[in-house]
Amino acid sequence: MFLNINPSNGIAIYDQVVRQVKFAVAQGAVKPGNLVPSVREMARELAINPNTVARAYQQLQADGVLEQVRGMGLEVAPDAVKQCKGERQKLIQDRIRQALVEAKQSGLEGDELRQIVEKQLTSVFRNGS
Repeated sequence: MFLNINPSNGIAIYDQVVRQVKFAVAQGAVKPGNLVPSVREMARELAINPNTVARAYQQLQADGVLEQVRGMGLEVAPDAVKQCKGERQKLIQDRIRQALVEAKQSGLEGDELRQIVEKQLTSVFRNGS
């Protein structure tokens, strides 16, 4: 599983793991029935504390994204894709709304903001970042 943890982005590391697993499920990179790496494997792969991974996995289980398979580990739940797609959309909508509110509070006008958004959309989808 290819996650990218950034300890300096202001989001708790366990929350980054939770979000990125959900995003991977939502985009089909990890499918229902797939086993996720063990806590130790994931911690080693991401160079983070195993307790952080364990906490993220517990949250993913509580959210219904992962489920325990006796003797095997954790696998993606059968209905996780639909749930993760909805959560991904809500998270992105919330973040966009926060940015829009901040832009409005800073005094940007609608046309200025549209130009900024169009420029960034073009940059991200053309250049990939």
